[in-house]
This record gives sequence, structure tokens and C-alpha cells, in this order.
Amino acid sequence: QVQLVESGGGLVQPGGSLRLSCAASVRTFSRYTMGWFRQAPGKEREFVAAISRSGDMTNYADSVKGRFTISRDNAKNTVYLQMNSLKPEDTAVYYCAASTTVLPVPTNQAHFGSWGQGTQVTVSS
Repeated sequence: QVQLVESGGGLVQPGGSLRLSCAASVRTFSRYTMGWFRQAPGKEREFVAAISRSGDMTNYADSVKGRFTISRDNAKNTVYLQMNSLKPEDTAVYYCAASTTVLPVPTNQAHFGSWGQGTQVTVSS
């Protein structure tokens, strides 16, 4: 339904920062709640952050709260994940996802029907 393409991943040292971008190929981008999930090797995919359609409501996993910021630019059909103070445990493939659930901002991956291909984030010294 919604095609999503992530970018911005890479290798960064602990304490560093990265900004992930997710471009959506849909004309009604502002109608979708957007989220970020991640999956580390050997681990289950987990929720990271989500943002409401207008961008005025957000939800974060406790593990990233205060370090990560999700935002969106509806004019550019893009959602971002600013990641600061990165830790080795943040290493994972990060996935962008779109949801038709409006409010409350969902955190369960079952609520997200469209997914990007993922971008690798590696935090290592």
C-alpha cells in the first residue's frame, strides 16, 4: 500500500549521532502514522519510535527515550529518526513502517501494514 525506502544508516562510534530518513512513495503520506522499528542479530524486531499524522504526538521505546527523536515532513513525504548518544546496543537493522491506526500512536508492529527494506546501523569503536 505504501512503499518506503530507508537511508542514512552506517557505522558510527559510541556517543555519536546518525539521522535516518524514510521516503514514502504515496500521495497521501499525511494520512499515515509512521514508525521506526529495529532488529538486532538473533533478536526479535522491536519498537523504537512512532509519530502521529500531523507530527504533534510521538511515542518512544524506553531504551531510546531522550536520545532519539522522530519527526516528519509531510511536504517531503519523509519521516526521520535522529539518533544521538548512540550505544553499541543500538546496533540493528532499522525499519521504517506506516500504519493506518491514528490514535493512540501505535507501538505494536501488528498495527503497521507497510514496511521498508531496512537500513543497517552499527555502533562500534
